[in-house]
Amino acid sequence: MADKKISDKVEKIAKEIEGLTVVEAAELSSYLEEKFGVSAMPVAAAAPQGAAQGGEAAEEKTSFTVVLAAAGDNKLGVIKAIREIDSNLGLMEAKKIAESAPQEILKDVKKEPAEEAKKKLEAAGAKVELK
Repeated sequence: MADKKISDKVEKIAKEIEGLTVVEAAELSSYLEEKFGVSAMPVAAAAPQGAAQGGEAAEEKTSFTVVLAAAGDNKLGVIKAIREIDSNLGLMEAKKIAESAPQEILKDVKKEPAEEAKKKLEAAGAKVELK
């Protein structure tokens, strides 16, 4: 960019894009493709380089595992949250999971369900990790 003059507005947008995580860059790429019908491949290709420099390479994952690290003080709330996330679990099964942390709650799920589960568990007072 140093060789070519660009407007201040474009430079500001470019700096914002450079600061995106890999996941955010992928979201931007998808948005641009849908909105304008253009391929944003250069943005997606440049993102891993920036992520490697920023140490955020782990965020380019497409599947996540939600791990209950600790149930916390509100064990009953955590048990309820576990049952909301996996409605196939009975009360005793959910209780065993809460009491035997660290335990996997969800395995190989997309980012959105993983973050949703993490929010529910953290709201109940649990400590949660996404792997």
